[in-house]
Amino acid sequence: MSRLSDKLDLIIGPIRKQFAARDEARERILPLCREVIRYSSQVIRTLHRRQFDSAGGKLEKARGLLDEAARVITEHGELGNTGFFRDAQKEFSEASFTLALVTGKPIPGPGELAVDSAAYLNGLGEAVGELRRYLLDSMRQGDLSSGEEILSAMDDIYNVLVTMDFPDAITGGLRRTTDMVRGVLERTRSDLTLAMQQKSLENRLDKFEENLK
Repeated sequence: MSRLSDKLDLIIGPIRKQFAARDEARERILPLCREVIRYSSQVIRTLHRRQFDSAGGKLEKARGLLDEAARVITEHGELGNTGFFRDAQKEFSEASFTLALVTGKPIPGPGELAVDSAAYLNGLGEAVGELRRYLLDSMRQGDLSSGEEILSAMDDIYNVLVTMDFPDAITGGLRRTTDMVRGVLERTRSDLTLAMQQKSLENRLDKFEENLK
């Protein structure tokens, strides 16, 4: 028995060191991922206040933190599949897409963002919800100038996501995100159509009243 114990000690020793190193890396990555999510949320909030320069600065902070987490993961690749790291990638992607789309810039690809494909696509879908909120805020202020452009972007995103017919284990639950996008898109199209019809009616009434003067 003692021989087996000695043998196991030789085998288990390196495994214990490996686990300890992995646990240390995890403890380093967790706060970084939390900060990525926090800054990404701030990007969204700042965007809805139309503070675009500030949003860009916060996005760069999120990028730096995510890059730092990724550098730690290069030494412990298995941590790249953890939920907290994927969530950080998704939230960062969502913030990146929303900023790009509301400011009329090209959306970045997954290589440019340095994120996993599943996190990228889910972030793209989540951005649709923020685009709806941005559009509704504009509509409440009487601004319909970007309505059709934003709705078109939302439509394009849905048309891409719906083609990703793969198991959730591969896509990170993308089917659920796509279902959400479809519902948001339908409601937004209806809201925008009604707002544009109302605006058209108001314009005709204003013109009619002008002609009576």
